[in-house]
Amino acid sequence: MRAFCPVRSVEHLSCLSKGLFTTSRIRLPFPAKHFSCKAKFADSGVDGLFSLKVVPPTLLAAEKEEAKAVLTLFLKKQGLSNAVAARTINKSDLFIDHLVSRLHSVHKSRYLVGRELTTLEIRDALIPFLEALLEEHGNFMVDVVENFPHPPVKEKTVVPVSQPNLTLDTKKLKAISRVSEIDQAGKLRPHVLYLIELGMDLEQIKGITQRFPAFAYYSLEGKIKPVVEFLLELGVPKSDIPTILNKRPQLCGISLSENLIPTMTFLENLGVDKKQWAKVIYRFPALLTYSKQKVETTVEFFYEMGLSAERIGKILTRGPHIIGYSVEEKLRPTAEYFHSLGVDVPVLLYRCPQTFGLSIEAHLKPVTEFFLERGYSIKEIGTMISRYGALYTFSLPRNLIPKWEYFLTMDYSRSDLVKFPQYFGYSLEERIKPRYAQVKELGVSMLLNQVLSLSGSDFEKTLKKKVKKMFPDKDTSCSSNDHRCGVQLPAQKQILVSLSEHKNYCTVLENFDHVDKSTAAFASYGHVSAVVRLNQVSYILVHDATCKKGNEDPSTIPGHLNPPQPPLLAGEGLPAWWCYIFSDDETIGKYRSIMVVLLK
Repeated sequence: MRAFCPVRSVEHLSCLSKGLFTTSRIRLPFPAKHFSCKAKFADSGVDGLFSLKVVPPTLLAAEKEEAKAVLTLFLKKQGLSNAVAARTINKSDLFIDHLVSRLHSVHKSRYLVGRELTTLEIRDALIPFLEALLEEHGNFMVDVVENFPHPPVKEKTVVPVSQPNLTLDTKKLKAISRVSEIDQAGKLRPHVLYLIELGMDLEQIKGITQRFPAFAYYSLEGKIKPVVEFLLELGVPKSDIPTILNKRPQLCGISLSENLIPTMTFLENLGVDKKQWAKVIYRFPALLTYSKQKVETTVEFFYEMGLSAERIGKILTRGPHIIGYSVEEKLRPTAEYFHSLGVDVPVLLYRCPQTFGLSIEAHLKPVTEFFLERGYSIKEIGTMISRYGALYTFSLPRNLIPKWEYFLTMDYSRSDLVKFPQYFGYSLEERIKPRYAQVKELGVSMLLNQVLSLSGSDFEKTLKKKVKKMFPDKDTSCSSNDHRCGVQLPAQKQILVSLSEHKNYCTVLENFDHVDKSTAAFASYGHVSAVVRLNQVSYILVHDATCKKGNEDPSTIPGHLNPPQPPLLAGEGLPAWWCYIFSDDETIGKYRSIMVVLLK
């Protein structure tokens, strides 16, 4: 396997072809009325909007950057230069918002449970919409993007139309017209009526025809109906048929006996679970339209990588999209890149095949650089990928950067992310922050994987056990609204108010040392009254106790109020700590003395 540089070179990526678009300008007349983009997501047909209120502002901003990146890449692939694409993006804020809103509509259920999308999922959701928009507006797509949601009325960059394009547009128009034709009885064509009965609407059928004109000429009995009935027999729900045909209308043009069934048999012999065909086809219907030669080429590559037939079958069942990737242009270079990081490539292929669909220069190398810049070695990065293959599928601005910045505020070491890189797979707002806040509030210690990977009920049980261990005499009943898990705070709340108003107390408080010990260690020196909070810091209050810092008499602490003579309280194995003793009845009330210990 040839040597491969894990990070980007200084040179930027070369521009994509610039030959399709020119800079000739004409004035485009449009009716002065509001217009809307009728294109829908191919996967779902969602045309509604999802409230952005449920999405945190930081995540929303990152998603806009992701949408800009997808749109930029799409425009470049249509032939726009870097400069023209950049100008279009700068003028398209409202259209970018529209893309993000549509993204939320498609994945509404994911957002409601706090599940963040990967870059691949965002790309797969937006690209079909942009393709449909291009087919809907053709040469005027740039105008649509820049002027959304108002009709464009100024000079724009357009594509010079060649004679072949005119012929192609004529064929599309005829095909779309055929879909809408009504016979003498006032009815649509039989295959159109059949598709409507399956749950498709006329506009959706027109959209398919616009992308694939041959679909309008497929016969009902000879092509469409046999394929639909075959899919239903495989266990595909009727409600999924419109989505499958929308994704891959070419399915209806392939012979069942000569192509579809032999291809499925071949894949089953490789280990594809025949019971999972309904899910496989829904995820990636194009799998059944590829030639046997293409499938065999990919399978041979898997064998070359050291995968067993059983594992190959499971990969194709879980991630059939991988068959669509070119072996020489995508799979092999990606395998070589991960090998250069010390990753077990066959294991990564098996666990996370979608990683191999990412761009090396645009996505993989920037993620590697991100971790290198933060002090991780190539070996550590390789370990992280091996433990969590999905790590590289996450977006830098939307996921890795904000979660890293929050991680720096947590009481964990850098090596904890090497041990548990799955940290980046949890929602920052819905999982990481709330759970860590509970842990900090209680002053308990938990491993990073315990904080995040446990189910809600197991997490609460673990907190109870740790609090019980700290406070064996306390009630450990827990409620969802009580982050202290049963640790009661009676009159100490009022005491805190009094103490916080005592200037000398506050001065000494600033000099407290951190104590990384169980609170149970202090219980022998007095009765643990409560865990309290002051200025976002946890403290333990022990009354009827005396203490001092090392061998220093507490009476020497500035502002001390007639303390009793204390014994040496820095027990064996415990570091010295600052404590403050009050014996003024007016300040303390019923407590004769209080020891305050700052928790780490």
